[in-house]
Amino acid sequence: MTSSEAGSPTVDWEALRAAAREAMSRAYAPYSGFPVGAAALVDDGRLVSGCNVENASYGLGLCAECGLVSALQLSGGGRLTHFTCVDGEGEILMPCGRCRQLLFEFGGPELILETPAGFLPLSEMLPQPFGPGHLPK
Repeated sequence: MTSSEAGSPTVDWEALRAAAREAMSRAYAPYSGFPVGAAALVDDGRLVSGCNVENASYGLGLCAECGLVSALQLSGGGRLTHFTCVDGEGEILMPCGRCRQLLFEFGGPELILETPAGFLPLSEMLPQPFGPGHLPK
């Protein structure tokens, strides 16, 4: 992996994956049996993470990215810069479409995602996104 692939020469992707795996270990997934954990770096150097939380009313479940963004706001806000997500086996997992939109709101098109295909900017994973700039002021 080159520093350009990782988005920064100082990003410790293994530590980020470890944080995502730790978050995944706390997931509440009794219905699907599919625990997910996510972790990201913030522009001020903080690390935030989240896990999925299911609900007996299946549609009310929360993806790991929802918990991550909540932790971001709770801990002072900022912009996400680097992101990874893992499944119950600790393998890299792609965010769903809803979560890509959520990540766009809090990281923007330059957010670097770890994907099974390598490190990619969110702009490649969510082309032509809808964002705050589309809303009337």
